[in-house]
Amino acid sequence: MGCRNFSVRTTVTLDADTEALLRRRMPERKVSFERAPNGAIRDGLGATVRSERFETPVESLGALRPTLDQALQLVAELEDDELAARMRAQS
Repeated sequence: MGCRNFSVRTTVTLDADTEALLRRRMPERKVSFERAPNGAIRDGLGATVRSERFETPVESLGALRPTLDQALQLVAELEDDELAARMRAQS
């Protein structure tokens, strides 16, 4: 069984801005006003898949520097190690 092509005539009320968008697309797509809504609906419903690659620019942020919290934690750990070594030496 083959697929039949048939058209259905229906009335659709468009907002003014939607009509303006359709009319703006008509010359780009080289379609009549009668055909423009079909293309717009197909595009909106995903019948035509466009793959536009999105890339984020990459920037160097320079050398990694520790935060103040990390530096204070390191100092505390070094002090703990030194204190533990003194206590071992005294016993």
